Amino acid sequence: MDYTKLANLLFPQIKKTPEDYETIYPVRNLPEGAKVTRLGPSPTGFIHLGNLYGAFAGERLAHQSGGVFFLRIEDTDDKREVQGAVPMLINALHHFGVHFDEGAGIGGETGDYGPYYQSQRGELYQCFAKHLVAKGLAYPCFLTEGEIAEIRLKQEAQKLNPGIYGTWAKHRDLTFEEIVDRISSGQPYVVRFRSNGNPDSHFTVIDGIRGELTMPENDQDVVILKRTGIPTYHFAHVVDDHFMRTTHVVRGEEWLSSLPIHVALFSALGWSLPIYCHTTVLMKMDGETKRKLSKRKDPELSLEYYKQEGYHPFAVREYLLTILNSNFEEFRLANPDAQIDEFKFTTDKMSNSGTLFDLDKLNDVSKEVLAKLSAEEIFFFLLQWSRAYQPALAEMMAGKEEQMLRILSIDRGGNKPRKDFIYCRQIFHFISYFFDEHFIIEDEYPKEVPLKDVKEILNRYFQVYDESDSQEDWFEKIRTITSDLGYAVKPKDFKKNPDQYKGHVGHVSNVIRLALTGRTNSPDLWEIQQIMGLKQVQGRIAQAFQDIG
Repeated sequence: MDYTKLANLLFPQIKKTPEDYETIYPVRNLPEGAKVTRLGPSPTGFIHLGNLYGAFAGERLAHQSGGVFFLRIEDTDDKREVQGAVPMLINALHHFGVHFDEGAGIGGETGDYGPYYQSQRGELYQCFAKHLVAKGLAYPCFLTEGEIAEIRLKQEAQKLNPGIYGTWAKHRDLTFEEIVDRISSGQPYVVRFRSNGNPDSHFTVIDGIRGELTMPENDQDVVILKRTGIPTYHFAHVVDDHFMRTTHVVRGEEWLSSLPIHVALFSALGWSLPIYCHTTVLMKMDGETKRKLSKRKDPELSLEYYKQEGYHPFAVREYLLTILNSNFEEFRLANPDAQIDEFKFTTDKMSNSGTLFDLDKLNDVSKEVLAKLSAEEIFFFLLQWSRAYQPALAEMMAGKEEQMLRILSIDRGGNKPRKDFIYCRQIFHFISYFFDEHFIIEDEYPKEVPLKDVKEILNRYFQVYDESDSQEDWFEKIRTITSDLGYAVKPKDFKKNPDQYKGHVGHVSNVIRLALTGRTNSPDLWEIQQIMGLKQVQGRIAQAFQDIG
């Protein structure tokens, strides 16, 4: 077979040579050790936590080494493409602090290694398909879908591996004349890789996360160009990662089974293999067992969930590092105020046996992160979130910046600030009692205080409350009410002699707290009243008195 003649028959339109593309896309001029990484999503419209997990890993590897992190859109399957998916993806990742140095962008592409949409790189793929054909390493295959289905049935019956290989690859040795006849008669065809692998032989590569991997060689004659001339993922990513000069490929472990194909393609094309870093799937505890996060079952898999709930990007990034690198929490304990960029991220500290995602742990991390933010930062973030997801709240907060800053500052100063803010939706619920239109009674009055005493406490408090009182003077009035009604001024006295008292000062205080906030647990009550003002405090007490009847 004259393979050069066959290559020219199949690709008469391709004039550029492999050498031309090596000149067009030269080796990057980067410092020694700099890593080039990429995110290569399909534009399906669903942006999930796994995208962010992988993107963050790739971004850290590139930027901490002085390298390049780029965005390539793998849009060769137009049936799955969703209009507007690319801007949606970019905006979501930007929201969480992941930025690209080059590649596809909302306003167009940046960088010298594009186009960054695979659908626009057809000539490049066809050049190297032609190159493989000319080397006798690829061939046209005319098998129909029906014939392939029949082959699969026979393989299943014989309990053989499925696929087109060995004697099942019926068209790998067609003569030139047979190929010409089939093309002339209009038979559609794909281009398959002609594998020389032996599954009884093995190869070894070093995975950036998993270390040494030994796997059987590929013997499959996989499709590299579909009937439309569009490449498969296997072929496109090999060509693109070479010519975009990718050094490290961060991708999910579902691609491990395809690694023999990719190694074989890189070898056939004479190119160096990038370092593959196969991440583990994100898992969660479901009762006593772990399972993979599910698009159908788990809303927290979608990045939109974190935006809708109002998780701060700093908190999400901080948490992701705790599950990306096993030594990050140790770093954070030793460096509580350090910037996240000061942590040295490495792939060898990534899990290779399933990554457990824990929403409760994220919430704990978020509390720590938000405790370090100023009231101004939290107010701005809350306002931005409410404009997007709760416009009525944004309108209500408009013009109330001073009041909001006082609310968000309660008990949040000093060496031991309160750590009860988690995400915007929860934060607003936490402070909602300040606003009459959102005030509701959530808890019950203390069981130690009968209703007649509740009314008496509220009545007396209404009479003596003075917003000009100092905190000590204010609390002294509560002690007086407590003592006068037969409750212990000191909780320890009630604990020692429960038969001598109805309850203690904490129970009395909680009657007032519930009337004002609707809850028996809140930050400093004196400070809350200072922010509410006399009119609102008296109004709440009067309403509570009336509601009791």
